[in-house]
Amino acid sequence: MWYQQEIHLPELARGFHLVTDQVARALPCLEDCSMGMLHLQLMHTSASLTLNENSDPDVRHDLDAFIRRLVPEGLDYFRHTLEGPDDMPAHVAASLLGTQVTLAVRDGRMALGTWQGLWLGEHREQGGPRRILATLNGCEAR
Repeated sequence: MWYQQEIHLPELARGFHLVTDQVARALPCLEDCSMGMLHLQLMHTSASLTLNENSDPDVRHDLDAFIRRLVPEGLDYFRHTLEGPDDMPAHVAASLLGTQVTLAVRDGRMALGTWQGLWLGEHREQGGPRRILATLNGCEAR
């Protein structure tokens, strides 16, 4: 089976947000898949999609603090500044963390490790709503 759907996420504050449950709820077709692959592609260049710790929100805080320090606003060598001081740092952060994740699907669910969760990294102060293109390929449950 092949299935493709666009998932719409509301505007979120700058930082990292656990979106595992939102993505799963948007894809009821997962329940019909006994084994497969789910590819998630964020359709933006100033946000990221990644897997990491899903239990302690301090991890999301700490990664955001690290990224802001690694790629601060106001670097004088950035030329792309017309869209605001947070735009070019957001593009760099998105490139470093990535905008795509491919996950195994097992028994109707994303096959995540015990502590893994899917995060959206919002790297702009006002990034707006975000879209994820989900493509599922797998075997239907019998």
